[in-house]
Amino acid sequence: MSEKRFQPNASPIPDNTLSVYIHVPFCARKCRYCSFYSIPYNTEAADAWSRAVLRELELYNVHHPIQTLYIGGGSPSVLSVSQIDFLLRRLLEQTGRPTEEFTVEINPAQTNAEFFTVLKSSGVNRLSIGAQSFHPEELSFLGRLHQPQDISKTVKTARQCGFENIALDLIYAVPGSSLKTWKQSVRKALALDIPHLSAYSLTYESDTPLFRNLEDGRIVPVDEDTDRQMYEAAIDLLASAGLEPYEISNFARPGFACRHNFRYWDNRPWLGLGPSAASWFNGQRTRHIADLDQYIESIRKNQWAFDEVQVPSPLEIACETAVLNLRKTAGINRQQFISQTGFDPMELFAEPIQHYAALGLLEYTHETIQLTRPARAVADSILCDFADV
Repeated sequence: MSEKRFQPNASPIPDNTLSVYIHVPFCARKCRYCSFYSIPYNTEAADAWSRAVLRELELYNVHHPIQTLYIGGGSPSVLSVSQIDFLLRRLLEQTGRPTEEFTVEINPAQTNAEFFTVLKSSGVNRLSIGAQSFHPEELSFLGRLHQPQDISKTVKTARQCGFENIALDLIYAVPGSSLKTWKQSVRKALALDIPHLSAYSLTYESDTPLFRNLEDGRIVPVDEDTDRQMYEAAIDLLASAGLEPYEISNFARPGFACRHNFRYWDNRPWLGLGPSAASWFNGQRTRHIADLDQYIESIRKNQWAFDEVQVPSPLEIACETAVLNLRKTAGINRQQFISQTGFDPMELFAEPIQHYAALGLLEYTHETIQLTRPARAVADSILCDFADV
């Protein structure tokens, strides 16, 4: 384990602000598709986890202003009211209120007005609700515990408690679904008048029950053509309601884009606290061990719980930045990229730029490089050519 204070080389990215992500490793029940580290909730473990997270933040000895704070999981809403109140009060004592955005992830049917009131009084100004689908059979397939009506109830209660910046997550290409059922889910989400929606194609991550079922031939995935049609339908339906894409999977009304996630896509520094959480800080990419007991024991000893530490080269940072920037609808800003990485993207990526521009999958000017709409559905294959030059 490393020494108490985290003192690697100076960050190659000059930035006087910082974002913090906190991973809550607890769920009421793990969903079939989820590959994030989580364990069943219990009160004693959650209390010990929160104390370790707060201690870890102290170990960093951070003096940057906190720009955004994001509490995700797992399922933060599985915590008790007293636990979330303790965590938020102590966090704000250490960091002060984030200057831009404070998000907490919520699962439908896990919260009530008292829970939301604690969040609101602690400065939380954005909620991300894991709706996933408005069809009972799809929710059951995914392993979700809520019903479609719980989504609208949760949104209504959150609004009554003063929240306006509310985001919903939806998953498409669920086996057994169709273009028709997907459009119904999107329309039901829009009927709630939410200002932000994330639409993700179902992925089959290794070490998940869903992946094992796929390998066993117990489920048949949605075909690629239907998957693409669902994505294109989401773009059109959301645009008609004023939610424009600002990233491949994210859509928002003006002023409601997730500022915390922009930190990732801009490749700006952040701290990840909690077991399995990743950080990009002071020139190092680190990841914590995905084991709650070992994480708590390491932090208790004033040691880091990293099981992965990488120091990317300037060229690797430039490639990472390009891949992340291109996920944004705005793409790569040339001058910002040069200032941030020291490389001119027009020169560094000249070959893939010309190749994909000729195919109509990328467009560029003297100042910007962007994926076109047809490219978004196949972005992963394109971005591979920017990841390694």
